[in-house]
Amino acid sequence: MSFDAFLTADGLIALVTLTVLEVVLGIDNVIFISILAGKLPAADQERARRMGLLAAMGMRIVLLMSIAWIVRLTQPLFTILERSISGRDLILIVGGLFLLFKATREIHEKLEGQEGHLSARVAPTFAAVITQIMLLDIVFSLDSVITAVGMADDLSVMVAAVIIAVAIMMFAARPVSAFVDQHPTVKVLALSFLLLIGFSLVAEGFGAHIPKGYVYFAMGFSVFVEMLNLRMSKKGKAVKLHDGYKPVGD
Repeated sequence: MSFDAFLTADGLIALVTLTVLEVVLGIDNVIFISILAGKLPAADQERARRMGLLAAMGMRIVLLMSIAWIVRLTQPLFTILERSISGRDLILIVGGLFLLFKATREIHEKLEGQEGHLSARVAPTFAAVITQIMLLDIVFSLDSVITAVGMADDLSVMVAAVIIAVAIMMFAARPVSAFVDQHPTVKVLALSFLLLIGFSLVAEGFGAHIPKGYVYFAMGFSVFVEMLNLRMSKKGKAVKLHDGYKPVGD
């Protein structure tokens, strides 16, 4: 890994943007970890939350390194409509379609879905809870890792963003979660960014390169407008997003 990317404006912008997006999109993971850790005795819950987040970080870094290696495979595998598709192109196309599907489904569930309850029955042992947290981390890591690959070119920037995001969630999970709950449009905006990143990945997979500067500008401008909206809007009851998974009894 090279650290030269941190000395460039593009690298720093990618780091900050990706870190913020990882934190906002990682709130669901924090909620799941908190729900599962809540099944343990009070003395073990904090340790389980920290271990769960550390496991999530490790899972993301391992997947990042493997996918970052795969996207370097440029040898053509097959041809579609007279265009050669390499291993890198295939990963970008499949990853982009996954983000488009994931974001569209999440937005639908948040706005028009139904409230649900976490029904998985976990034996109240520390090992069982940590095992289930790690299995959930694999699912939650996929969109996070593909997003990182779509936003940054340097592996060191991706890894640094994941580490910083997990550190923030570890020490500031409650206030960050409360902010997103109080301003649900932030969550929907983050999901809409996944649509943008997914589209750019699919386009790049088919050979249409979209400069990341354009993506950063679009995202930055949207965040600026949203901050203005939050500042100018009157305080009132925020729109409540549907949560497909809630602790039993809520």
